[in-house]
Amino acid sequence: MRLHRLSITAFGPFGATQEVDFDALSSAGLFLLHGPTGAGKTSVLDAVCFALYGAVPGARQSPGASLRSDHAPPDLSTEVQLELTVGGRRLEVTRSPAQPRPKKRGDGFTMEKAQSRLRGYDPERGWQALSKSHQEVGEELTQLIGMSRDQFCQVVLLPQGDFARFLRADAEARGKLLGRLFDTRRFAAVEERLAELRRGAEARVTAADERVLALAQRIAQAAGPVGAEATPIAARPGEPGLAEAVLEWAAIARSTARERLDIAHCVLSEAEDRQRVARHALDTERERARLQERYEETVRRAAALEERRPEHDRCQERLERARKADRVAPALDLREEAERAYLTASEGLDRARSLLPPELSDAGTDQLAELERKFQQELYALDAARQAEERSARIDGERVRLNREAQADDELIREADAWLADWDINRAALKRRIDASQEAATRAEQLAGLLAPARRRLDAAGRRDALATDVQQAEERLTAAREQELDARKSWLDLRERRLRGIAAELAAGLVTGEPCTVCGSAEHPVPASPGDGHVDRATEERALAAQRSAEETRARAQQQLGLVRERHAAAATEARGDDASATSTVAELSALVDRLVDEHAEAHRLAAATNPAREALTTAEREHAERLEQRQEAHSRISARTAAREALDAEQARLEEQIAAARGESPSVAAHAERLTRRVARLADAAEAVRAEQETGQRRKEADGRLSDAAFRAGFDTPEAAAATLLDAAAQRDLQHRIDAWQAEAAAVADRRAERDAREAAEQPPARPTAAQSEFDTAEWLVREASSARAAAEERCAELARLSREAADEVRRLGPVRQEYERIARLAGLAAGTSADNERKMRLEAYVLAARLEQVAAAATARLRRMSSGRYTLVHSDARTGGRRAGLGLHVVDAWTGSERDTATLSGGETFFASLALALGLADVVTEEAGGVRLDTLFIDEGFGSLDDQTLDEVLDVLDSLRERDRSVGIVSHVADLRRRIPVRLEVVKERQGSSVRHRL
Repeated sequence: MRLHRLSITAFGPFGATQEVDFDALSSAGLFLLHGPTGAGKTSVLDAVCFALYGAVPGARQSPGASLRSDHAPPDLSTEVQLELTVGGRRLEVTRSPAQPRPKKRGDGFTMEKAQSRLRGYDPERGWQALSKSHQEVGEELTQLIGMSRDQFCQVVLLPQGDFARFLRADAEARGKLLGRLFDTRRFAAVEERLAELRRGAEARVTAADERVLALAQRIAQAAGPVGAEATPIAARPGEPGLAEAVLEWAAIARSTARERLDIAHCVLSEAEDRQRVARHALDTERERARLQERYEETVRRAAALEERRPEHDRCQERLERARKADRVAPALDLREEAERAYLTASEGLDRARSLLPPELSDAGTDQLAELERKFQQELYALDAARQAEERSARIDGERVRLNREAQADDELIREADAWLADWDINRAALKRRIDASQEAATRAEQLAGLLAPARRRLDAAGRRDALATDVQQAEERLTAAREQELDARKSWLDLRERRLRGIAAELAAGLVTGEPCTVCGSAEHPVPASPGDGHVDRATEERALAAQRSAEETRARAQQQLGLVRERHAAAATEARGDDASATSTVAELSALVDRLVDEHAEAHRLAAATNPAREALTTAEREHAERLEQRQEAHSRISARTAAREALDAEQARLEEQIAAARGESPSVAAHAERLTRRVARLADAAEAVRAEQETGQRRKEADGRLSDAAFRAGFDTPEAAAATLLDAAAQRDLQHRIDAWQAEAAAVADRRAERDAREAAEQPPARPTAAQSEFDTAEWLVREASSARAAAEERCAELARLSREAADEVRRLGPVRQEYERIARLAGLAAGTSADNERKMRLEAYVLAARLEQVAAAATARLRRMSSGRYTLVHSDARTGGRRAGLGLHVVDAWTGSERDTATLSGGETFFASLALALGLADVVTEEAGGVRLDTLFIDEGFGSLDDQTLDEVLDVLDSLRERDRSVGIVSHVADLRRRIPVRLEVVKERQGSSVRHRL
């Protein structure tokens, strides 16, 4: 990788654009980058790093720090452009950090995002744009360079003091630096992965042991008293031998449980024998008690049966007489029915004769029938007259209907004539309403188009007036912020000037006796400078700088806020003016305009809303006009038809009246005469029928009396009344029969029980004792239950112990491979972590890899250290342990003059510098090879040369000058004056009040 050109604009201390020509500086192979303290020598290197990686070295990338120069004008953007050749390609990378810039419209600042651009050079087509993406540019450059930012800063920008600290650091500090440079995270990940696998395997073994131990606890619970007798398990989860102890303990518990099961079987057999004997004795006593009680009950029932015998004889006699009377019952029912029919017929005859004239009160059936036929014939003759009378009545109704219809048609004609007389006037009025509504709708649309802009102008005028106050307040805040910024900047510049005048005293305060000066490199300090009156230290200057930056940020925010408020105020004023750009209306004027437009629009909208109703009213009126014309014509036609109909009805009714007068006689109407004849016919028919019914029922009653007398005599009764007195209904007879049957059934049952032999024999024996036998049986049964429960518990215990033992054996078999895997992983993890006995030096895997890298770095550094030290010193890697720490990353120096090997911390200041320089160059070679062999044609070495004497400095410069043999160029960053004489090609950084600048000295 070779740098060609660097352009720095408004970056760090550089307020303007500065160009650095690395091609011209590298032509001599060795060039010097010098300038006063704080001029910006290191900022040139920061710009190179920022161009390649988008960030400055980590030590100078403080949080919240800005890369923009405080000396740059506001309209000049911060930008770094680097032209380089890497991987055989010539590239140009341009980067700009996130920074504030003035707004294009209005006052104030806006934050501009960071930008990146990458171009490639083609000999035929020139510069070609490759990418503008931060991510793509970063990935492309990192892939071509082959190093991360940390590696680049350690290898190319050899930082001041870092390798001196690396040389004196302990193994842990060296490991952190080498780990970043060589990216040994994968080996640390292997260690962590093995440790994680070990923890996982250990957890699985512990979990399996806990499951085995849990099974052992369940076996102890299942064993009950048996488990309490066994020796408890002493092993814990994770300890060897736990599984075997659990299996052995489970076998002992199972054996003891089987012995207790055999004993329970014997006890249960004895209890069952005793139960059988007690059961037989109990059954015998219960049967004797039952037979004795049965015999006593039979004796009691026989005595009660003899007491009820007289009642049984009376019921049987009464039932026999009632059954004889049942043969007379049909004749009695027939006699009663005949009597009731005769009485009913007699009453009907009396009612019918009371309705007849007195002369017919004793008339017979024939006379009544003759009169009925006569009146019936007269009634038939009145049918035609009755129909004529009905037709005459209907004609009267039709005449009334015609008169009513005539009145309705006359009224309809009068209404139609009155309505049609006003038709032209009403039609013209409706058309005028439609025209007025249409004109109002057009006016409403025009007013709506004017109302919305007027409302927007009113709102904008309100915002304009409110924002005018905000603009004035923002201008006052900006003025105050500018004055505060000027005061803070003046105070900071004054303090900075005073500190620079006394910087020698500040540097002298950090001198330590025996250690080299960071400016001149001398270890002797005969007359150190002392601070004078009013000396300003670094902390005071930094506080003033922080106050100045805070005031600048406050001013920028105030300026940005003023720009925003002005933009909003201008926009509101423009909107309030509307189409008339020259007019400026007040809020009151615009409010009155809006109110007037609202009122006019509401009135126009109200009138426009009547358009459809007006059109509908006109359509309805036209339809009604046509209907009324048609109705008037139809009414005239109906009047002519009714006149003819009325004349026909009058002629027909005259004919009917003559016929009706001849038929009705003295009655007011034919219908009344017919109704009187109908009543006469009905009364004569009822009377004749009542006479016949009375004669027939009297004959049937006489016949029923004869049959009843014959039936009573045949049944053995003296009179029919005696038979009637003896009758019983069916329910009473069933009750008597049930009482007789119950007595006979009880008598048969008592006779059967008296014939039982076993009951008589039991009655002759002593009284039974079932209670004592039951007590003996209950005791025997309780003993059986207890023995059975004990046996069931023993069987369940044996089965549960067998099942749990099988589960424990299965769990132990599954545990075997898990424990083997844990032991294998634990051995590997301990070896990689350096805690295993097999790892003699207690080196971690990552430390082992870094030790190999450090050995390569020491070998590469020794080649240059020998030349710088005239063959005296050699760097060697040591893997010996120091104190209680692990071995692997020790670094010693071998002194050829004494032949001894000692720690690098014993080197002097100058020796430490050239040893660290050799180490840095060797590290650069190794990291380059690690990065894929990318050539590093440009290197920078930052400070440290002031600690060397003249001879050593010459040797160091010879070594650096020898790098040109590999077509490299080395830039030395230093302010040591002697180097300006020794190195003719220089890049000088000049510090000025308006910002630093660079000058080429070729």
